[in-house]
Amino acid sequence: MNTAEIAAIIASVLLAALIIFQLLLAAGFPLAAYAWGGQYEGALPTNLRWASLVAIAILTFAAWAVLARAGLVPPGAASRVMSIAVWVFAGYFTLNTVMNLISKSPSERLVMTPISLALVICFVIVARS
Repeated sequence: MNTAEIAAIIASVLLAALIIFQLLLAAGFPLAAYAWGGQYEGALPTNLRWASLVAIAILTFAAWAVLARAGLVPPGAASRVMSIAVWVFAGYFTLNTVMNLISKSPSERLVMTPISLALVICFVIVARS
């Protein structure tokens, strides 16, 4: 197994955890302090629950893109679209890392910043492969 494949697997596991987290948020679990800037306590308001469902779709596509770019799932590493998508997600998670760092929520800074930074590293490794 090469470095890109390992990075893609790590990224997909982290993304799976985030998908579960977003599902819990959408279902109304009291985890709002860890997401969306930590501006809410308890459960998210309805509009952000819908946004969590959109986030699930984005995170699912990110997982598929990173695995495909590493050649672990179709369409495979040769796909130009997957190559571009992985770079776009590397940028997305970089922005996400910055936003988590400046969040007013200590919970979000503590938990989400390292996760999003790990995703940046994984996506860049896969994108450069």
